[in-house]
Amino acid sequence: MNEIFVKSLYESIVRENLRLYKNLYETTNVTPKTDDYWKKAIGFYDSLTDENKDTLLRIIEQTMIDTISNMLGVIDGSSTLKDCSFEPKLLLDSIDTEGELQDSFLEFIEERDSNS
Repeated sequence: MNEIFVKSLYESIVRENLRLYKNLYETTNVTPKTDDYWKKAIGFYDSLTDENKDTLLRIIEQTMIDTISNMLGVIDGSSTLKDCSFEPKLLLDSIDTEGELQDSFLEFIEERDSNS
C-alpha cells in the first residue's frame, strides 16, 4: 500500500507540476498585467539555452522530491519539526504506514532513476 501511495505522490505532485511549470514557462504571454514575478521568471527561462532549460526543470523536480521526502520523514517520525512536540501518524485506509513512507518514496525514486 505504501508503494502505491508514494508512486501516486510522485505522479500527482512532481510529474503533473513539472508539466504545468513547463507549459506556463513556454506558453504564457507576458502582458503589462502579468505579475512581476512571472515576468522575471519567464524572462529568465526564455534567456536559457534548451540544455539549461532542461537543467532548471531538473532542479525544480529534485527540489520537489526533496521536499516530499522531508515531509514524509516528519510524518514517519524520522525527522522532527523545530519547536513542535507532536508525533504525527499517517494511516492509509486505516492501516498504519509503520514509519516507512520516506524510505518507500526514496526507493521508488532510486528505482525510477536506475530505469532511466
